Amino acid sequence: MNQVFDPFNIIILAVAVIIFFRLRSVLGTRTGNEKPFDPFAAGNDDAETSSQDNVVPLPGRNKPATINPPDADLDDDDDDERKPIWQGFARKGSAVAKGIENLAEADGDFSPGEFLGGARMAYEMIVNAFAEGDKQALKPLLSKEVYDGFVAAIDERKKQKHILESKFVGINKADISKISIAGGDAQISIKFVSDLITATLDEEGRVIDGDPSEIQEITDVWTFERPISSRDPNWRLVATEAD
Repeated sequence: MNQVFDPFNIIILAVAVIIFFRLRSVLGTRTGNEKPFDPFAAGNDDAETSSQDNVVPLPGRNKPATINPPDADLDDDDDDERKPIWQGFARKGSAVAKGIENLAEADGDFSPGEFLGGARMAYEMIVNAFAEGDKQALKPLLSKEVYDGFVAAIDERKKQKHILESKFVGINKADISKISIAGGDAQISIKFVSDLITATLDEEGRVIDGDPSEIQEITDVWTFERPISSRDPNWRLVATEAD
């Protein structure tokens, strides 16, 4: 017997159609022109974005999460109606406080809290991409010199048939240690104190460096740079050093 018009089949078909349209309304449809996920974009707004991946976007351009002043006791001046932009991020009269003031004057969009929010995200992304040997992810985040150094280390690791196992646990501190403007370029050095689990294995899976079960505290100083007058909001990593 032909069961096409069986009432039970019709009910099942109707339910399937309803579910399909509900899923479509929630998930939308793919046209092939969608933008790739950008970890530095905050929220889903209609603001115009750069065609390049943002590393440490400036305020107003795909803002990352804002980092509040790490130490509320740093020169807390309750007498001032408007707190200085460096408050909570630097000591009064310090070179860092002056540098923040100078950069904010040169670029009215600059905010140390928003910069640190983006810098922390960039740090984690770069550390993970290096461990995975993901050159494509690293390229837009680094200057040419730093990128070439990272690529050389990745290629050497591959040549030796070594495997880098790395698990990012978290960032304990991220503080501005130096800030300067020279030749139209702004440079900001950040001291990162982070927890990582890292180990290098040979092709047989034997540990030759590090410990795959131990959390290590790592201290790095990374310097980011961006031309102040550029319409490109991207900051790129131009120097790294262990502290």
